[in-house]
Amino acid sequence: MAPNPRRFPLLSASLFLLLLLLPRLSSASPHNYHDALRKSLLFFEGQRSGRLPPDQRLRWRQDSALHDGASAGVDLTGGYYDAGDNVKFGFPMAFTTTLLAWSVIDFGRIMGSELGNAIKAVKWGTDYLLKATAHEGVVYVQVGDPLSDHNCWERPEDMDTLRTAYKIDANHPGSDVAGETAAALAAASIVFRSRDPAYSRLLLSRAIKVFEFADRHRGAYSSSLRRAVCPFYCDVNGYQDELLWGAAWLHKASRRRVYREYIVRNEVVLRAGDTINEFGWDNKHAGINILLSKEVLMGRANDLRSFQVNADGFICSILPGISNPQIQYSPGGLIYKSGSSNMQHVTSFSFLLLAYSNYLSHANHAVTCPHTTASPALLKRLAKRQVDYILGDNPMGMSYMVGYGRRYPERIHHRGSSLPSVHAHPAHIACKEGSRYYLSPNPNPNILVGAVVGGPNSTDAFPDSRPFFQESEPTTYINAPLVGLLAYFAAHS
Repeated sequence: MAPNPRRFPLLSASLFLLLLLLPRLSSASPHNYHDALRKSLLFFEGQRSGRLPPDQRLRWRQDSALHDGASAGVDLTGGYYDAGDNVKFGFPMAFTTTLLAWSVIDFGRIMGSELGNAIKAVKWGTDYLLKATAHEGVVYVQVGDPLSDHNCWERPEDMDTLRTAYKIDANHPGSDVAGETAAALAAASIVFRSRDPAYSRLLLSRAIKVFEFADRHRGAYSSSLRRAVCPFYCDVNGYQDELLWGAAWLHKASRRRVYREYIVRNEVVLRAGDTINEFGWDNKHAGINILLSKEVLMGRANDLRSFQVNADGFICSILPGISNPQIQYSPGGLIYKSGSSNMQHVTSFSFLLLAYSNYLSHANHAVTCPHTTASPALLKRLAKRQVDYILGDNPMGMSYMVGYGRRYPERIHHRGSSLPSVHAHPAHIACKEGSRYYLSPNPNPNILVGAVVGGPNSTDAFPDSRPFFQESEPTTYINAPLVGLLAYFAAHS
């Protein structure tokens, strides 16, 4: 059971906000954000599936899942493993790709020497998504039977579990995962617009087709594929937000008025004002509002002003000291939401804070909340405070990024990291033979550099132990928004 989040009284909001944003004494020296950026991108190479390229830098990984899709007569090799298992879940993979692309769009110009690696991380995702959408009217949304996979503790190079390919189509809709896939392809088309125009055009044209499919055949993919995707990546929130999200990114990527009209026409029907303080692989509402607010703040889209109102509402709901039952802060100052893998909320919310602060700055605007005014500078400080907590400014004195800092998690819930590499142990390690490594108290033999784990609980305590997967498992969608954050603070520190 997840612990109850700590609540702070509303009357102490101003004092708590001041205390939270003061520099922390636990950091012996300023953080090396560029080093953290480099490592955060290196993590994605550790999550790669398929045939690894010659420039693969994480050398303990090798080729894996080279026959994915064969049972369905299609090529579904490549892509990313979402976390510490060996399943390729399309919903979080698409969201990861969207956020990586958004990081490059907003912060790529200041990524310096890491820009190339960020673009490679985006393309590893989009190359797979193009394969998954190669047949019109069908989207392959997952490879690997999750029950079979979770019953084993195997290296991806060894896995002999079922590699079932799951798809959605007109009779088995999935507007959520299809809408997110369209968003990812559209966002990535912006990344490649000037770098590889032909590839950019392919991404955009595919995004348009996938979005049309998602909109025409409406429904949640967890209704069609419940056994395969639940309880792992069930669509709890509904598919409506992904349709708006996909349309928002197509509006931005294609510059076609039809998508803006779609957003305005469907704003109420698709519940744009719902759960405005949520953002993650399942719920896109806060992201939609922040993304669309940029044009409103620039004076180019008054018909989208309600999205800016929602964006301001999100900002006010996330400020420390505000009595919000859904978003709280730990005693050490970490954003905390009950449930698993809390760092996904920390990094995604912080990314939105930073992105919106930039949009506000360009418009010379601030957010007026009931008890305070949130300036762009305040939002940046709050985002930076969360990043610094991740990197070691916390009560545990621990970096939650593997390989960064003097002390970091050593027993992460990750099959490839915790089992001997193929180089160190060439013999096959079967399904149940890996259990002794899972239960071992020893540190993982392979360092998954850059992986950010689920993080501490509501009291800032962290068990560095594989069985505590909610705290010790890394995911791609924790790291993806962190890329943009680290790029910004590396350039402004």
